[in-house]
Amino acid sequence: MFLNCHTYHSLRYGTISVEDLVQQAVDYKLKVLALTDINTVTGIYQFYKLCQKRNIKPIVGVDVRVANEQYFICLAKNPKGIAEINRLLTDYNCEGIEIPKTNPPLENCFVIYSIQSFPEKLLEHEFIGIRYDELNYLINPNLKSMIHKMVILHPVTFKNDEEYNLHKVLTAIDLNTLFTKLNENDYCKNNESFTDKKKLLDQYEQYPEIIENTKYIVNECSFDFDFRTPKNKKHYTESKENDLKLLYQLAYEGLARRYSDDNKLALERVEKELAVIDQLNFCGYFLITWDIIQYSNSIGFMHVGRGSGANSIIAYCLGISDICPLELDLYFERFLNLNRKSPPDFDIDWSWKNRDIILKYIFNKYGKDHVAFCGTNVEFKRKSRFRELGKVFGLPKDELDQLSKKPKELHDQNSIVQEIYKYEQLLVGFPNQRSMHSCGILISEEPITNYSALEFPPKEFPIVQFDMHTAEDIGLEKFDILSQRGLGTIKDAVNLIEEKRGITVNIEDTTLSKNEEKCNEFLSIGKTIGCFYIESPAMRGLLRRLKCDNYKVLVAASSIIRPGVAQSGMMREYIFRHNHPGQFEYFHEVFEKELGETYGIMVYQEDVIKIAMHFAGVSAANGDVLRRAMSGKGRSLSALQKLKDDFFESCKRKGHPYQLSQEVYRQIESFAGYSFCKAHSASYAVESYQSLYLKAYYPIEFMVSAINNGGGFYRTEVYVHEAKMAGAKIHNPCINLSEFHTTVYGTDVYLGLMHIEKLEASVKLFILEERKENGDYRSLEDFVKRVKIGIETLQILIFVGAFRFTGKKKHELLIEARFLLSKTPYNTKIISLFDEPQKDYELPVIERNPFEDAFDEIEILGFPVSYSIFDLLKTKYRGDVLVRDLLKHHKKQIKMLAYLISRKHVPIKMRNHPDKKDDMYFGTWIDAEGQYFDTAHFPDSLRQFPFKEGGVYYLLGTVEVDYHFPTVTIIKMAKMPLIADPRYSMDEDKAKEVEQSLREDLSMTFRQPYPLEYEINLPRYKI
Repeated sequence: MFLNCHTYHSLRYGTISVEDLVQQAVDYKLKVLALTDINTVTGIYQFYKLCQKRNIKPIVGVDVRVANEQYFICLAKNPKGIAEINRLLTDYNCEGIEIPKTNPPLENCFVIYSIQSFPEKLLEHEFIGIRYDELNYLINPNLKSMIHKMVILHPVTFKNDEEYNLHKVLTAIDLNTLFTKLNENDYCKNNESFTDKKKLLDQYEQYPEIIENTKYIVNECSFDFDFRTPKNKKHYTESKENDLKLLYQLAYEGLARRYSDDNKLALERVEKELAVIDQLNFCGYFLITWDIIQYSNSIGFMHVGRGSGANSIIAYCLGISDICPLELDLYFERFLNLNRKSPPDFDIDWSWKNRDIILKYIFNKYGKDHVAFCGTNVEFKRKSRFRELGKVFGLPKDELDQLSKKPKELHDQNSIVQEIYKYEQLLVGFPNQRSMHSCGILISEEPITNYSALEFPPKEFPIVQFDMHTAEDIGLEKFDILSQRGLGTIKDAVNLIEEKRGITVNIEDTTLSKNEEKCNEFLSIGKTIGCFYIESPAMRGLLRRLKCDNYKVLVAASSIIRPGVAQSGMMREYIFRHNHPGQFEYFHEVFEKELGETYGIMVYQEDVIKIAMHFAGVSAANGDVLRRAMSGKGRSLSALQKLKDDFFESCKRKGHPYQLSQEVYRQIESFAGYSFCKAHSASYAVESYQSLYLKAYYPIEFMVSAINNGGGFYRTEVYVHEAKMAGAKIHNPCINLSEFHTTVYGTDVYLGLMHIEKLEASVKLFILEERKENGDYRSLEDFVKRVKIGIETLQILIFVGAFRFTGKKKHELLIEARFLLSKTPYNTKIISLFDEPQKDYELPVIERNPFEDAFDEIEILGFPVSYSIFDLLKTKYRGDVLVRDLLKHHKKQIKMLAYLISRKHVPIKMRNHPDKKDDMYFGTWIDAEGQYFDTAHFPDSLRQFPFKEGGVYYLLGTVEVDYHFPTVTIIKMAKMPLIADPRYSMDEDKAKEVEQSLREDLSMTFRQPYPLEYEINLPRYKI
């Protein structure tokens, strides 16, 4: 009888989760329930499963509304009905086709109108819903004559009175209005909650026909859904047989290309994988991925195939990945095995510049009716909860800021704020809007609207209304089409080297970079800034602690740096064993044989499978099931307990002592949930080597490309500094020599116009287009004639030095600019056949402080170019120790002067309160010679000597050399003042503004503290 139920997927309207809706139906002993969220089918699959578990018949549909006006409620008679609803909503959302108010084309649905708004002619499947408080309307003869087409309508939107008010609050948020300005038409009636079924039917006892009509609809609706059958596109060709034939052909062609003719191991692996792929019907999935890669290669794009897909030799032979699974002993079962119920997925990266082109190819090739992005539900975050509620209750902006940004103890505790607290807690976990999954693409066999309506977010690609978990649940596996800046840097560097030097670098030949001595030397000393994945301070420190000088150690480093692996304590133990190979024993020979490469430590997800196989004797497939179960992926506690029991039983059969088996299981358990796929690490390592090769042999071109791709971990200034350290001479933007992006001429690097943030993009582009069309600018006057520009914009260009080619000083150019623009207010470009000679002006002689340029640069570019930041200090002191001497000062107290590059927040366990967290930071700095070093700042020091944002600091600390890597533990520090800005010698406050704007890179961490050494408890001797 409840044919119009809403959940919180009726965004900013409903207040009930899908679970709570079904639980309420159970509490009220209902046998049938309909879910009709407003304009969405987001929750129908979860609803269907929950209803089936509780022996409730599920009916699904949609409450169709336009601009908050309810048109009708539609209930699907069958799966075809939900497809009709989805197409109706999709046409409206994506094509702008109006939804008809009456008689919509929904043959496989029941359509229910409200009694206030129904058409003159009702079709056979159309009815009028009447609420019990509307029965008195039937006095009207016109309405009474329609009783034969009426059904019971009792909407459900909230659970109780508190949630009714929450519903009103949500409505006010949706309408962006004050709570007090809502009118009755904006929100639902106060009786839209569950009531006793018998009491509800008693209200209609005078109208048995209405009750019978309602029962008829309930009986006729049947939404049976098959969750087991895959919904992805089945075949790449026209049939399974042809798919298999093509996959075999491509696999053996790739085998001949990748391996020698006598490589029996590779041949056996290919044959084994092809058999599993065929048995699981995944040929089409592999071929579609191969097709996308073929297109990418045909237009010269670089890609990286990573994730568990790189465990497959077929993926390697097809060119989907460049990781040889034999070289790294990668287990195919980690990617695909007969026990794995969910389909595989490939994670494929492209340059951030190219990804949209790949996406357009996929949508065009496989058809817009079959391709869409996964959706994702964006919840109300803490800040948005406070901000939205504050607006609803009429708080001014400054109070909104205080509520959303500051902790509760700093809030003004008035009655309105107390009211906000109440609703803020109720909104936790509520979806606020639907958005696009960052990378997940669905390609379906049947039209994708059979499963979901589509929406059009700001991006130009449609999305389904459910998330990746629901997609996987119903049998739609995503293709991950990702993007990153690292590939853009590599590709641009290769192109720049060819353009500027005439040298062609085949960077996709991975043997080129992995075997280079110079690359490995750079790795071992952490000279990796700008290189994908290995440039962060933490990673550079790890590389130095390991003296990493080969591919396999880099693969391990790429895995153990991950927060989860470090969280389990494996990172610290790995560093110890790597540096002290004679100071531990393998506590069982299986660990020595199978994990000898990583000193008996489980570093990768594949290691869990290895130990389960070779120690416990379970199959590789069941080992992967154990790994997935421990990581919490879709396994119940009872299923995990069975796996655990099987593990110990298998160990017992192998003759292992219980104590030993218990320790092995403990290690698996502590690690499996945090581990990292080895193939993923290997893919990252290959790309790291590619970028490192370019940095080692073509450092200037590489750093220019890093700058143009938006850098990576650090701000632009750091990459400019790296280029300078590599021998480049850095020049400010120039209207004749600069491009939009930074460019290089030999060793001269000209910063691009893109770095002048205050210059509009349209002006930047026009300057370049005009120069390309009509030649270099000859003077300031020539520039003003040719480019429509205002005085403020022109002054920015003058201050940054863009007209220095004229040989005139900035103050002369400023006076000339004002004269030119005041005398001739050009609104359009001036075109003349004969250029008049430029007039000469007699200008007063003005002495300019040489440091003024540096302050101009900091203000406009964010960093100085003409001078080092150290040149701008009041003090001439440069510290007692430089970076090159740190290794000689182990355990000694030193004084240094350094410029702050970045700092990272790290939680640690509070002394005397191990269950609480304290804060510390790691800092990265450069000394006066431009060399990098790192510092550690513990809570006691920070409380007395905190960071005061970007700038140069005096540091007093103790050097701690940890496995070849020096860190300065700070005791005291103080920010050093710059000279007063000479441009504002008469204004003391203004003279300090630039100094206060110096930047730093700050990253915050909110994970749990890493364990202490005694907490890791990893045995170093035989048991």
